[in-house]
Amino acid sequence: MTNLTTDQLRQLNMYSIYVDAPERNLFTLKMLLDSEKTEDLLNVVQVVSGSPNRTVAASYFMRRFGMFTAMQFYNLAAYDEVWDGNNEQLHFGAKEEYGKLAVSTFASAKDWRYVEDAERRDVIKRILKDECAAVIRQIRTVTSISPLTLWENIFGFLLWQYHVLLANPGTSIEARADLNMLNDDALWEGIAPRSLFATYLKGCEPSALLNTEVRTTCCFSKDVPGLMQCGFCPLK
Repeated sequence: MTNLTTDQLRQLNMYSIYVDAPERNLFTLKMLLDSEKTEDLLNVVQVVSGSPNRTVAASYFMRRFGMFTAMQFYNLAAYDEVWDGNNEQLHFGAKEEYGKLAVSTFASAKDWRYVEDAERRDVIKRILKDECAAVIRQIRTVTSISPLTLWENIFGFLLWQYHVLLANPGTSIEARADLNMLNDDALWEGIAPRSLFATYLKGCEPSALLNTEVRTTCCFSKDVPGLMQCGFCPLK
């Protein structure tokens, strides 16, 4: 029995996140973070996505992981909930989407939980440090891709979600509080010298950056069969 609402499930599915078990399981987050397995698993991502090389595959995977991250922040602002499973419980599987195999995320409904106000900052820090930064650091042990490219792959989805959340009176207060924390340099201690998200936003509101070349690096989506150049690409 799931505690997630119909809207939550719909939003998750729109971002290629599913709460059932994958029919074609590829690996778990724990396996990806295992230094003895990272290279082989990134090769699997390359095959499934059709990426021409491991660098493109790494960026492709981080965009998929970025969608999961964006949905965590969406659910935090809209429902005061986040995914709180362990690394063995977050699965990545091959699933057909729009007529093509994709690497999708599978996060069981039972692993989403309510967040108290007093722990909100700690939860955001955990997502950034123990999930996003940990994956980026591990991926870069087997590829030469820029860490900025991988962070920007996450931020593009966050930008859109905060545009939506801040425009909705029902979520704007919570979204503003979360955005202020994401922009706080102190929150990024142990991850980066300053807030990478604040640097990405350049002092602007998320809505002001829609349909602009806000990225400083290319995410290589144009090099993945079936995908297009993203709307934030600096190469346009």
